[in-house]
Amino acid sequence: MEYIVSARKYRPMTFDTVVGQAALTTTLKNAVKSGKLAHAYLFCGPRGVGKTTCARIFAKAINCQNPTADGEACNECESCQSFNEQRSLNIFELDAASNNSVEHIKTLMEQTRIPPQLGRYKVFIIDEVHMLSTAAFNAFLKTLEEPPAHVIFILATTEKHKILPTILSRCQIYDFERMTIRNTIDHLKHVAEQEGITYEEQALAVIAEKADGGMRDALSIFDQAASFCQGNITYDKVIEDLNVLDIENYFNIIDLSVENKVSDIMVLLNNVINKGFDGGLLIQGLAKHVRNVLMAKDPQTLPLLEVSDKQRERYQDQAKRCETRFLYQALKLMNQCDINYRQSSNKRLLVELTLIEIAQITQPDDEASAGRRPRRLKSLFKNLIRQSQPKTAAPQVAAAKPVASGKPVSSAATMTNIASVTSQTSTPAQVKTPTPTMKIGGIGFSWNNLRGQGKPNKMRIIPGTIPQQTGQQVQTEAEFTQEELELQWMSMCNRMPQEYSGIATRMKNMNPVITELPIVTVVVDNALIKQEMDDFKGRIVKTLRQNLQNEKIELIITVAERQEQEKTLTRREQFELLSKENPAVEKLRQAFDLELA
Repeated sequence: MEYIVSARKYRPMTFDTVVGQAALTTTLKNAVKSGKLAHAYLFCGPRGVGKTTCARIFAKAINCQNPTADGEACNECESCQSFNEQRSLNIFELDAASNNSVEHIKTLMEQTRIPPQLGRYKVFIIDEVHMLSTAAFNAFLKTLEEPPAHVIFILATTEKHKILPTILSRCQIYDFERMTIRNTIDHLKHVAEQEGITYEEQALAVIAEKADGGMRDALSIFDQAASFCQGNITYDKVIEDLNVLDIENYFNIIDLSVENKVSDIMVLLNNVINKGFDGGLLIQGLAKHVRNVLMAKDPQTLPLLEVSDKQRERYQDQAKRCETRFLYQALKLMNQCDINYRQSSNKRLLVELTLIEIAQITQPDDEASAGRRPRRLKSLFKNLIRQSQPKTAAPQVAAAKPVASGKPVSSAATMTNIASVTSQTSTPAQVKTPTPTMKIGGIGFSWNNLRGQGKPNKMRIIPGTIPQQTGQQVQTEAEFTQEELELQWMSMCNRMPQEYSGIATRMKNMNPVITELPIVTVVVDNALIKQEMDDFKGRIVKTLRQNLQNEKIELIITVAERQEQEKTLTRREQFELLSKENPAVEKLRQAFDLELA
């Protein structure tokens, strides 16, 4: 006896035997009963869900001479018999994947002119219709819109988005659903009973999950598993045959994560990888498992689990041992790992770090092995400052708060003030004669300055060090030297936001000069630059007053006279000029084989 695969042997012959498409089959049966038939139908959906099968059943029911009261074909009349024996002349099947040219469509159109010899309609079933070329679609349009009265078209496709909108607008569209795991398991049970095969329901659940919503795929996998298991389909043999990762690994990982057993998880991961499974596959399966555990925590979401009854009980049992916060955080970590997995150069390390973080979710922060950074960094930093601060310097540090600027002082400036106040306490003689010191707050960049906090249309004032104190009053008329002025000027240019990079570059080439303390003069090349500097003058003065600790600083901007204007030299011109003045520079460049960048 010839062997027939289950997908063909148990192919539905009536609407009632179609699995998982109750709404669509009911609609088609009602159309047959009422006789209200459209001239074109489009069946679309995933592979193996019954599109072509329903098209054949519908075509047979349309031409049945004695349909039943439910709209089913009688399977007894001549039309039904000829269809079952594959000799019907009224039903044509065309594979558009191999007949997708304009010539094939024209040949089909010529056949539509001939009326049916037996029955009422000629039915043309075009499978994989999305494979038709654009020219073939256009040649098909007119006939599809106004076909002869005895012609009905049934189109089937897995990729609805590839079909022209003009075709879609001429058809009744039926969207087929994916097979649920429960429907697939029930149908596989029926097939196993018909074939006399013993089975475990959990094994059929693995087959249904592997089929990914396609009944034809599920039946094909079922035949493969039946051959491997020799008539006794068990869970262990199925996962061995299909090379599926055992769900027991997921349950163990979650149990070990709740108990913070990182070492055991790493051993389990190593065993999984040694069996040939990919780390990304483990993360995806574990994420799905955690999602199922989360659904099992609430009776309202329990029906969302598409698993067998035995597995549903296991999910409920594990859900009782897991906190909801743990499940949410674990899902977030695994989703981030899945996103970064393809771009990672060390995929195994990424998976290991993710599993370690999951195992630390429920671990207390105060444990030494938690492996996480402390959450209160600011308070720890404050405690560090407080511990390192001498008790005698406390009043003076409290009095060192700036009054000229309402903005907070950076931590670096605070540490500098603590050091300066401490030195004042130890050597009082140094307070009377303040020496010029380099101001840490005026050098380099800080994240606050780069982000440009504050008003977007206003240049930030560069925070400087807190001025030296005399009693409880801030010194606002401190003297400053030309070197200090140039240093603060360059620091101000470096700290200007990115949007002012143009004027900052021009200001770096300027040379501020103390004409009469505290009056500062800057000479610019032309009136345009002077106008631009005038717009920033108030902010520049405010920054210099704060950094130089002198509230009486004034800035005078003048335009250079013709004889004062000098040509601005490039870097290379400056080097060439320096080499002429000092030949040793050129010898040094040649000795080290240097090039000017």
